[in-house]
Amino acid sequence: MNASLKFLAVFALSIVLGGVLSACATELRGTGDLGIVIERADGSVLVVDTTKRERIARIEGLGDLSHASAVYSRDERFAYVFGRDGGLSKIDMLKGKLVKRVIQGGNAIGGAVSQDGSLVAVSNYKPGGVRVFDSKTLEMVADIKADYGSGGELSKTVGLVDAPGRKFVFTLYDGGEIWIADMKNPAKPHITKFKNVGALPYDALITPDGRTYIAGLFGEDGMALLDLWKPEAGVKRILGDYGKGRKKLPVYKMPHLEGWAVAGGLAFVPAVGRHEVLVVDLSSWRQVARIPVYGQPVFVMARPDGRHVWVNFAVPDNGTVQVIDVPTRSIIKTLEPGTGVLHMEFTPRGEQVWLSVRDLDQLKIYDTASLKEVAVLPALKPSGIFFTARAHRIGL
Repeated sequence: MNASLKFLAVFALSIVLGGVLSACATELRGTGDLGIVIERADGSVLVVDTTKRERIARIEGLGDLSHASAVYSRDERFAYVFGRDGGLSKIDMLKGKLVKRVIQGGNAIGGAVSQDGSLVAVSNYKPGGVRVFDSKTLEMVADIKADYGSGGELSKTVGLVDAPGRKFVFTLYDGGEIWIADMKNPAKPHITKFKNVGALPYDALITPDGRTYIAGLFGEDGMALLDLWKPEAGVKRILGDYGKGRKKLPVYKMPHLEGWAVAGGLAFVPAVGRHEVLVVDLSSWRQVARIPVYGQPVFVMARPDGRHVWVNFAVPDNGTVQVIDVPTRSIIKTLEPGTGVLHMEFTPRGEQVWLSVRDLDQLKIYDTASLKEVAVLPALKPSGIFFTARAHRIGL
């Protein structure tokens, strides 16, 4: 082989080896310890690593995130963020970038991913109804108009969750109805409607087993329950004394029902307008106790093992967080992280809880065994915190 051929062979080999070495040097990672934090005032999100307790990316250009929420693809790689301006944004967690953003409505209030991960549904105030998109392309595949009454009025939709069987369940705030949308054929959704469930259903949840859908009623006391295993039984009322009661109380922020804590066969429920957490027996759906707390509860969230329940509060008490011991139903710790604690999120196995402290522009991280602060990260007016473990939980 002459000198020139030898040179070309060595050069080619160096390119191949260089590529191999470069690929080996690239860090490979999973997504199980990642999450996002909404920076509500800046239209941006932080991608965070819960193992290293650090920020790893900041993604901008997501529009109005003043009341944003997020769900995940089943492989945990992509987050779908629902903005108040009707924006639906798809984020690549591994590349730390915005993949695609569509304005699908005028005012969105949340969304869900179907059981098989192929569909993303968005709940809308304007124009009302639910719109469903292909999770890969964000192309719309269904437009479910929430029309009610004889005049064909369109209702705001709230409480949208995924349910087993490639279904979505949601409520009509103005219409007082609960709908089940069967999406086995997205081109022709099959809608089952339950009417006259109560006045102004403002939010809803589905139990972790995917069986029971519960809507809170802002216009009257009580809640509406639908057994998805036996939908033919219709909607029944539970917790008739749940609400503001005969003596109307000021409500500074409506509690989020998706923040219910389910532990030990009990549900720990934020009382509307009252400084109490209600304890409900899941077998009978009857209230069995009341726990006095520091303020009006917003989120009441169980540690993954169910031993403790963490509670945050509406203004003027939103600088305080309390921890309830489930076996004794008593407050065991009162924390003061700072004014504006808007959201809490446990790591998948519950050894940490992350708090967004809006007014301090901080994320505070607590060890759930010692109940002590272990880290602080900067964030611009943080609100919602969503970890990728949600990808494998019904209703989240």
